[in-house]
Amino acid sequence: MIGPEGEQLGILPTVEALNKAQEQGYDLVEVAPTSQPPVCRIMDYGKYKYELSKKDHQSRRHQKSTQVKEIKLRPRTDKHDLEIKIRQIKEFLAGGNKTKVTLTYRGREMANQEMGRTMMANVIQQCTESGTVEFAPRMEGRSLIMILAPK
Repeated sequence: MIGPEGEQLGILPTVEALNKAQEQGYDLVEVAPTSQPPVCRIMDYGKYKYELSKKDHQSRRHQKSTQVKEIKLRPRTDKHDLEIKIRQIKEFLAGGNKTKVTLTYRGREMANQEMGRTMMANVIQQCTESGTVEFAPRMEGRSLIMILAPK
């Protein structure tokens, strides 16, 4: 048995241990039930649970979840519009978010897919200092998709 300050109290019968805990105004908590003999500790269990929940809450506050942002392009996106989209991608990456770049083909644009691939290569080249390619450009249906991750 372990006392409230962490000191060893020796091996005691259960009834005696419970009485000792009640005398001091604490709870008797079984710490290691599988050991022989089982290890118990005298502590304020309510305070212990509160401290655990406080630590858990603190660890959750310091976590930052990353989101996957998406930028949609078309093969015929003009130069200036593409520059603005690339600037937006860089902002997403600087903010610590992964970015999914989707280039969608419509109608006859599927016949000239090379135009879209060169556009994706241009995006990769301009975003190399902000992020890395996590998922290389590949076709999924009528869309060319890639994912960029922050550095």
